[in-house]
Parts: sequence; C-alpha cells; structure tokens
Amino acid sequence: MVPPSGFHKTLNNMKKYLYILAATVACRQKEMPAADLSQVRVYHAGIGEKQYLYKNKHTVTIVKIHSISACLLVALTLVGCTSRKKPLETPKDQLVHQLFSYAEKGQIAYGHQDDLVYGHNWVLTDWEDDPLERSDVKDVTGQYPMVLGFDLGGIELGHAKNLDGVPFGLIRKATQQHVQRGGIVTFSWHPRNPLTGGDAWDTSSKEAVSSLLEEGVGHEEFMQWLERAADFIASLEVPVIMRPWHENLGSWFWWGGNLCTPQEYKSLFRMTRDYFSSRGLENILWCYSPNGSCTPEEYQQRYPGDDYVDIVGVDTYEFMGEGTLEEAAQNYRKELLPALDFLKEFSSSHGKLMCLSETGFESIPDSKWWTQTLFPAIKDYPVCYVLTWRNAHDRPEHFYAPWKGFAGAEDFKVFAGYEQIVLL
Repeated sequence: MVPPSGFHKTLNNMKKYLYILAATVACRQKEMPAADLSQVRVYHAGIGEKQYLYKNKHTVTIVKIHSISACLLVALTLVGCTSRKKPLETPKDQLVHQLFSYAEKGQIAYGHQDDLVYGHNWVLTDWEDDPLERSDVKDVTGQYPMVLGFDLGGIELGHAKNLDGVPFGLIRKATQQHVQRGGIVTFSWHPRNPLTGGDAWDTSSKEAVSSLLEEGVGHEEFMQWLERAADFIASLEVPVIMRPWHENLGSWFWWGGNLCTPQEYKSLFRMTRDYFSSRGLENILWCYSPNGSCTPEEYQQRYPGDDYVDIVGVDTYEFMGEGTLEEAAQNYRKELLPALDFLKEFSSSHGKLMCLSETGFESIPDSKWWTQTLFPAIKDYPVCYVLTWRNAHDRPEHFYAPWKGFAGAEDFKVFAGYEQIVLL
C-alpha cells in the first residue's frame, strides 16, 4: 500500500511536535517559567539523538531526547533545566548554542579562510613559537574574524602540508588558538582524485565516487584516507565544523553532479560521517553546502539526511564577467537570494542551522561591496555565519577580504562595525 501524498511530511511534523511537547513538559516539571512553544527550537544533533534549545529570559537549556517513547516517559536527559543558568554539557553543545544564539539575535559571524597563517602580502613560516596574532582582517579592523576556515586537502595522502602549502602542524596550532580566543573553525576538504591521482578538480572519470563505496576498487584505500583525516581532527581536541564534499551540484570536483548519482553522493557523505562517529569524534558539526546556483529540488536530491547534517549552507560568489559592477551585483543577488529563501524555510522545517558557507568577490573591485551588496543580501536571514575565501600571499589578485593598504578597506570597516556583524 502506498501512503497518501504528504503522509511522511505529516508524520515527521507530528514527531517534531511530540518532541517539543516532551521538552516543554520536562521544563515545567522542573518549575521553569511557562514555556512558549515558539521558543523551543528543534535541532537534529546526530544519528539516534535530537537536541532542543529552550530559550527564555532566564535560561537557555539543551534537552536530549533519544526516542518518541521519551514523550510518554520522564526518561529525559536534562541539561540545566533549572531556574538559573548552568554550563552547557559539552564543547559541541556550546558551539551549537553559540551559533543558534547568533541566528536568534539576528547576528551573523564573519569568517575568513586561512586568516591566521598568511595574508595578501605575508606568509607565516617560523610558526612554532609565533603567537599567531597577524591577520589581514585584524590589520584593518583591530579584530579577528569570528570564523576561521582551513582546508584538509593533502591529509588523505599523509602530506605534511595542505594543498595551499600550509603545514598541518600550523593548522592545528591556529585552530586551537582561535577556539581558545572564543572563535569558530570550519574545515573544507579538497582531496585528490582517488581513481586518477589527479587533484580535486580532475573530472576525467565518472567512476571516482563509486570506486570508494563498499565493494568499490578503492574502498580500502579510501578508509585509510578517512583514518588520516579523522586522526588529524582528533588531535585538535576542540569542536569544529566539517564541510566535506561541498559544491556538489556543479561538476568541477570529482564528486560533482555529473560525476556520480545522487545515491552515490549521499553514500559518500554518510560513509564519511559514519567513520568519524565510529572513532568517537562527536565534537563535530557537519555542514552540507552545495553551490548556490541550484533549485530546491536539486539541493534536496543529494541531501544526506537530517541524521547526517547539522548545518545547511551554500557557496555563492560574485563574478565580474564582461558587464558592469552593477550587473555583477544583480547576478549575485539573483543567485543568492532564492537560495537563502529556500535555506531559511528548509533549515527551520528540518531543525538545522544555516550559513553562507563560502562567498566573496575576487579582488573586491566594488569599493562598496560589503555595505551595498553583501550586507543587504544577508541581513534579513538567520545566517549564523558567512565565510569569505582566502587572501593568497602568492597570487596578488586572489584575495576576498581587505588588507592593510587596500583602497576598499574603509567599506569593510563600516560593515564590520554593524551591530549585526560579529567579529572576535
């Protein structure tokens, strides 16, 4: 018998509200102030577990519920469900709370790729004893970006440096230092093509992804890749965001839209998270971030599932092309705004955070880009963070954040000074 149209969506909504009711009743059992259901935010924390953020003027509470049967029993694991604030349970819980707090307040954390390890005209070499205080963003604003991005490309082969030449030892030190300062770190991964030996942009074969799955010719080797990546993440000993297999709806990476089937892609993503979970690496938030030039149907077709994703995002860039700056801005908005409209609805209905996982305008030729293009585009959405790409030290035109002496730095200072934008 085929269920009627909309049956599964209705069932999921019923489960959601049963969970919310259980969390609300549990808080009332602890003599919390009367709960407003609109204040209980559903957050899928991982396989077999859900978390709920309950917020009022007195407290923020995380409630863990492991099954629908918990709605009928008082078998709930409560964290801080009292009349005063208590510490959140784990570093991951604290990161979740930090990101949800930004979204709840209408704030957006600003991020920059590789910010502490090199900049537009400098690179850190003697890093072992360096305090890691240099930053292009800090040189302009006096503050570090709240979010710091790094890439794991090269870790799969056991290399000492990533694909951009940054030592993994330096990445570890910068990650720990940034989190200690109160910041957030996110990792992308551009691994080599496992079938051809080429780089991540080698799209010469449509068999790369399938070769990594169970029974595939490269499966055993890929598990070694995952082991090396997991070893490195484990060595950080801090909560981070993992954003693997990104921009998967385009076809410029070997895991892209025309290079594998939707099921193969989902299996790749799930296998990656499953392996990290099997290693006990639970201080990770997992981000699904296709390229923004896609339809809602395309976005959802390769979505790995609520149990595998904590944050949903998109990667959307502005390009100059052959037209004017105004035309470039119009094209950027035309691509970005529909994606953010969809993500706002999708993240709410699925209990996820949302972000603008990568963006920027190479060389920033528009002197008012930050205040007249980027900020107006994102300010009305619950975007917990936005990350602009790197400032390459060896490619003078390849930069996405201002640097000391850059002509357009003043507009960025205005952007960074907005109450809604969060730096460190």
